Amino acid sequence: MRTAMPNRLTPYMFMVPAVVIMAIALMYPLGYMIWGSFRDWNPSQTIGEAEFVGLKNYITLWNDPNFHESLGVTLRFAFFVVSIEMVIGVGLALLLDRDIRGISVLRTMFILPMMIAPVVVGLMWRYMYHPTVGTFNRFLESVGLPRVDWLGDHALMSVIIADIWQWTPFIFILALAALQSLPRSALEAARIDGATAWQQIVHIKLPLMMPVLIVTALLRLIDAFKVLEVILVMTEGGPGLSTEILALRISRTATEFRELGVAAAMSNYLLMLLLALTVAMFVFNRWQEARAARLTAAVQEEI
Repeated sequence: MRTAMPNRLTPYMFMVPAVVIMAIALMYPLGYMIWGSFRDWNPSQTIGEAEFVGLKNYITLWNDPNFHESLGVTLRFAFFVVSIEMVIGVGLALLLDRDIRGISVLRTMFILPMMIAPVVVGLMWRYMYHPTVGTFNRFLESVGLPRVDWLGDHALMSVIIADIWQWTPFIFILALAALQSLPRSALEAARIDGATAWQQIVHIKLPLMMPVLIVTALLRLIDAFKVLEVILVMTEGGPGLSTEILALRISRTATEFRELGVAAAMSNYLLMLLLALTVAMFVFNRWQEARAARLTAAVQEEI
């Protein structure tokens, strides 16, 4: 017993330095942000010199219609990009999960947009949306249709399309990995029972993939709430507040308006929203994992 306890603790002791470093790197900035959100703080002051105002920054934001507008834009942007990217990414994974000639080249081509820097993506799509020389308006003119003010009348839709183009490959890669890791015995049993390709997708593949897909959707959802460079380059949050998501408003509040306390409070609101979504999706993921385990056990028992 004297040797058993040290042996059990040894792996955890090796983890202690990394855990301590990660805790400091994570908790210090987080605590600094939370403490700063309770102060009337601007860049000319240290946080200790700023006046303590309690919940004033949070109350001000709660009653600010512009903050509510940016929050609404953020929620709409995140919902549409994640939903459409999941549908397209999973669909592409199901389509390309087969042995056909040149499939490796197609898979490589699909992931290229994800490798491009966000600023470059923003510039590229901004030029394509240009009202006079842009690719889309030139195409519309070539078929006899009028020009469209993409970044004016349809600004939010335009940035959503750009984000979908760049980040659908992320969904595709993880969905394809999940698809290729499915137990072949379950798929073979379904084929033997006479299940069609569509029935295999609905009743076997998607239920078994669901735990991975939920985590994938959560990662993209968190990232969608933090998109900044593409929108900043394409529209700068305009026209008006139509594309000003919370990440952009936080940046402007801190740099242009010089209200660090308000920006910190806004960041905390965003953090609480993301924590709530994360907890909800993890609870749902646990349920889906249990369901997938029951399905796999049922198939193994049938075999």
